[in-house]
Amino acid sequence: MRVCTSISCISMLPPVKKDRVITQLPKCFSANAALHTKEGFHPHVKAACQLQKADTVSFNVAKVIVVGDVAVGKTCLISRFCKGAFEKNYKATIGVDFEMERFEVLGVPFSLQLWDTAGQERFKCIASTYYRGAQAIIVVFDLSSVGSLAHARQWLEDAMKENDPSSVLLFLVGTKKDLSSPDLLAQIEQEAMRLSEEIKAEYWAVSAKSGDGVKDFFFRVASLTFEANVLSELERSGSRHVGDIIRITDSTETSHKPKKKPNCC
Repeated sequence: MRVCTSISCISMLPPVKKDRVITQLPKCFSANAALHTKEGFHPHVKAACQLQKADTVSFNVAKVIVVGDVAVGKTCLISRFCKGAFEKNYKATIGVDFEMERFEVLGVPFSLQLWDTAGQERFKCIASTYYRGAQAIIVVFDLSSVGSLAHARQWLEDAMKENDPSSVLLFLVGTKKDLSSPDLLAQIEQEAMRLSEEIKAEYWAVSAKSGDGVKDFFFRVASLTFEANVLSELERSGSRHVGDIIRITDSTETSHKPKKKPNCC
């Protein structure tokens, strides 16, 4: 699915919510199971964003797919963040669902496409067609269900068939933290952290019902995917000076791509 990135389209979009502005790299959930333990954004990313001119920065979009067993709380997790509400009446996702959440990271407009995929086996083939082109993969499991964690590896393998392992950020997220007993939580978290280290994913434990950790988690996803996008663009440009980059594009186009001539006379 292509998302319009033109300035005219951006002007029609609502402004970024005040609570979606990111000025500093959010902290990880656990330093023992994190993609990065650094305290701030990469210096080149901060420098590039400071040099941007408002009229030259395009609307930056990252595709994020959310996978996991049925009823582990994927839809509730997304709904809690995007709508600020917990869906009590659970309805299984059919195929895929889609949410767009806007941010402002270091002064630059940025958006996450959140693809909520079905966990039911009969919809797996349909959902898998949307895996391609992901910049982040969120593998969700239920902290009160050992079985859902055991299936996490297979969900990741299925999602990675359609993506380049070297260009995708991975997150392993345990939901329903409020439903897990202290002993079971400690046991599953130990196994989850071991798995996250093995698959090179960042681990988080959240509760969609209470909202515990949800906002912090998605801010972390937005920040790390934004940083990866900017660094990738800087690398593709081959620029020796950060100041040479005056436009940050989404993952589907480059700033050096020639414009097509109109077919009309």
